[in-house]
Amino acid sequence: MRRRLGQVFLSKAALAVCLLMPFAGSAQEDTSFFEPFDTLAKSRWFISSGWANGDHQSCLWHRDRVAIENGTLLLSLTADPKEDRDLSCAEIQTRDRFGYGTYEARMKVPYAEGMNANLFTFIGAPQERPHNEIDFEFIAPRQPALQTNFHTAESSTNEEVHRTSEDDGYRTYSFIWEPDRIRWFIDGSLIRDQRGGVLPDEPQKIYLSLWSTDTLIDWMGRFDPASAPQTLQVDWMGFTELGSGCAFDESVLCNPDVDASL
Repeated sequence: MRRRLGQVFLSKAALAVCLLMPFAGSAQEDTSFFEPFDTLAKSRWFISSGWANGDHQSCLWHRDRVAIENGTLLLSLTADPKEDRDLSCAEIQTRDRFGYGTYEARMKVPYAEGMNANLFTFIGAPQERPHNEIDFEFIAPRQPALQTNFHTAESSTNEEVHRTSEDDGYRTYSFIWEPDRIRWFIDGSLIRDQRGGVLPDEPQKIYLSLWSTDTLIDWMGRFDPASAPQTLQVDWMGFTELGSGCAFDESVLCNPDVDASL
């Protein structure tokens, strides 16, 4: 999904430049990008609105819950009724699908019982493809926790729960997806290294979302509407194709301690 050579990305402060250059020996267009969220480009992003993912979701996706302010994407969950739900929430997804490479975002994550804030990739039944997914999911059934996970058509029970804390700070969350390996990082520090086995192998869409439940209690707890509003804040998001190294200043691939020989 990433094929580029000699590509340069500027830091957010210097504005982001998305260069489309073919990888050596390939005629395919490079799909790497850096998204500073100065605007929400309709050519890249689609806003989920007017539906939910199922009865387990106690809020309705709605475009009113998606905003850009001062270069920050704001995804909110509020006690504003929409259609048949008393709560409304936010999700954006890429229009394109992306494959092997490095996915990362700098985010300030809210935690509340019964709520899931997340960065993930997904393809599946809605696109008439086998289920493939890679996750960062932030939940708080009893206390703040990060769950990393991946799904394939063969297996969906690959989660690991990581200790975390709610300190109201921005963190950079990254995962590097290779054919035989997935690595998850926080602020450049490795938190999980999954090698071998049956791993996702389908190009996927990228999602950022915030949603609630009053039924998935064993996993997430029950959301209390009185804890709304909640907001997931995203400073930037980037994707770097497999085969490319350090592409923008904030990337995990710029960390000399991270093997960037992808």
